[in-house]
Amino acid sequence: MPARRQHHAHLPRRPRGDRGSAAVELVLVTPLLMLMVLLAVAAGRLVQARMEVDSAAEQAARAASLARDPGTAAADADATADAALASQHLTCSPLTVSPGLSDFVPGGTVTVQVSCTVSLAGLSLLHIGGSQTLTSTFSSPIDVYRGAAP
Repeated sequence: MPARRQHHAHLPRRPRGDRGSAAVELVLVTPLLMLMVLLAVAAGRLVQARMEVDSAAEQAARAASLARDPGTAAADADATADAALASQHLTCSPLTVSPGLSDFVPGGTVTVQVSCTVSLAGLSLLHIGGSQTLTSTFSSPIDVYRGAAP
């Protein structure tokens, strides 16, 4: 039996004052963890909106480069950007589509700039107010061998 008592002598004794400290630590850390998760969600939403605006600018430039005249190119760019953002359920207030048509000749390029102001009010748990303006520019070449407008 003495060997058994020596074996227990090597086990660390738990101080009696530490009971319930893990629960208190969890209660104190949980709000901080929740805040970090909500901030990650907010950052993810802004990154997703940025990618959607980039895609809308690319699609608008491509649509404008396929048009036969500058007036149609501007209208196509505007309609395509609006449809691309609406299909992704991104609401812009305001949405600005600015096609650069100064080089609108076969072999030239069309450059479209899309600016979208998104509201941050949808993140109600964080109480982030205001808005963020996201801008993207994309250029698309005009086919060298295509004909002019009839």
